[in-house]
Amino acid sequence: MSKILQVRRGTADAHNNFTGMPGELSFDMDAKTLRVHDGETLGGFALARADQIPTPGDGVGANGQFDITNVSDDFWRETIARCAPAPFTITDSPKMKLNSLIPYTECILGDINTIPAIINISLECQSPDAGYAIGDMVAAFGIGDRTSPAPNVWVDINGLHIRFMIANEQFWVSHKTSGVRTNVTPENWMMICRVYC
Repeated sequence: MSKILQVRRGTADAHNNFTGMPGELSFDMDAKTLRVHDGETLGGFALARADQIPTPGDGVGANGQFDITNVSDDFWRETIARCAPAPFTITDSPKMKLNSLIPYTECILGDINTIPAIINISLECQSPDAGYAIGDMVAAFGIGDRTSPAPNVWVDINGLHIRFMIANEQFWVSHKTSGVRTNVTPENWMMICRVYC
């Protein structure tokens, strides 16, 4: 004969006036969900059912899709502040042309004399390509078989060097709508390095 486990149960009102023991589960018969208790919080903590968890696209920006370009600069500054030592400054490199016919591309930031905490590399669309519009910034890119390639970085008397090895390979991005790897026309894109020091 099988055994049955039955947890404490009650209405939402009964739960709202109940403090369960630490680790205790109870069933809210009105909300049809479990509540987890910590021995201190009146009513405990209601767990979401699968049908209550929002799916991507439920009111998350334009057309119901998450759009990273709508995330405020303050959000990024606060996020970086938690990861990098404060105070920090954000410096953008000059825009660099893409050229698949050279071994590398490099920028030198003469006013930076330390290795940064974070370097974010993006491609900026200059002419519509791979589903992107002019001004779109794309971090999902690669060179040849390398996905999200990292630059070589060093500091000397000239400042911070950021060098991308290209080795005569083709640049590509994840297509904006399909996500499929799509080779790009180098003339349609510029590379920008954002440095957090």
